[in-house]
Amino acid sequence: MSDTPESHQGHNNDEGNHEGNHEGPVKTPKQLVLTVLASFVVPIIVIIMLANYVASGSKEAAGSDGLSEEAVARRLQAVGSVEIRDASGPAVLRTGEQVYQGVCTACHAAGAAGAPKLGDEAAWAPRIKTGYEALLTSALKGKGAMAAQGGGDYADVEVARAVVYMTNKAGAKFDEPKAPAAAASAASAAN
Repeated sequence: MSDTPESHQGHNNDEGNHEGNHEGPVKTPKQLVLTVLASFVVPIIVIIMLANYVASGSKEAAGSDGLSEEAVARRLQAVGSVEIRDASGPAVLRTGEQVYQGVCTACHAAGAAGAPKLGDEAAWAPRIKTGYEALLTSALKGKGAMAAQGGGDYADVEVARAVVYMTNKAGAKFDEPKAPAAAASAASAAN
């Protein structure tokens, strides 16, 4: 193109036409305010509606009852309990069967970790031959996979009663140990 006045004039006319085509849909300040408000309010309304839709009704987990009220209640059960005892008064000792049911049954009922099952004479026979004292020592101190006192918290005489209970069920003829206070009073009465 040459630098003639006509060429500048045509160029200016083209610029004028382009500027006129840049108008948007908002023509007044009132329309601008309404557009800005709508750009904030409409997404908020959509979010509220979506949240209500998601929260409406109870939806259970697919294929699982892990979130049911019963399952949650089972998981929230107390793990243990506190028992306050009078240390000066006579303690009520548990029987061998009670101790067995409380802690020994976890392994000795199913034979877990090589534990001899209750009443299995063949499995208990070699152990019974070692004698009551050896069995009691193993029960009190632990042996193999078995923790001391089978993992329970019992008086030594209670553990001894459990040993007698289990071995006698397998054919042994051990006498049940007496309570320490009863044994002391029996010894003093004999003297």
